[in-house]
Amino acid sequence: MSSPCEPGPAEWRSRGYLSHFDRPGLIQAITFRLYDSVPAHVIARWKAELQSTAAKSANASAVARETEVELHRQIARCEDAGYGACWLRAHHVARIIEDALLYFDGERYRLLAWCIMPNHVHALGETMGGFPLGKIAHSWKSFTATQADEALGRAGTFWLREYHDRYIRDADHFDAAVHYIEQNPVKARLVREARDWKFSSVARRSAEP
Repeated sequence: MSSPCEPGPAEWRSRGYLSHFDRPGLIQAITFRLYDSVPAHVIARWKAELQSTAAKSANASAVARETEVELHRQIARCEDAGYGACWLRAHHVARIIEDALLYFDGERYRLLAWCIMPNHVHALGETMGGFPLGKIAHSWKSFTATQADEALGRAGTFWLREYHDRYIRDADHFDAAVHYIEQNPVKARLVREARDWKFSSVARRSAEP
């Protein structure tokens, strides 16, 4: 992750297999997924294989970045294939998630794009002072897990503990992130047109008068 704004050590957090970067005022993309969307042992195996390849390279830093990118590509393919129970496919559950994303929009963050897929959620937003991404993500996941479990008549783990986030470097990166998020249902062959996927920012814009 190279950037003109190089993060300081205090802004990096590490949980599980990913590092996270928080700084108020950043525009950040985040993906969080249902606990069964990608089996944990599959992620662990992919990580071990990719790290083994990186360790053999003379340019460890560059290979590490490529390794993380490839890991996320593999995870995305798994997600888009519709692994797991896909509880978010149910409209009443997806509505719970969307309402939670929008609830503090403009107060704790600016939500710029989002898409609720059958087994994962994409969101792009600008953080505000006092509300780092980690706290925002925890709030979303904690509240919606309780509400979704109640709506589904189930109990137990709902979201995977880990999530993926990436801060937006520039205008081109921003455009690419919005395109990826809003076109994900098309890429996964769930709909022909992005606006036809009900729970997304592009659908919401299309519905506005």
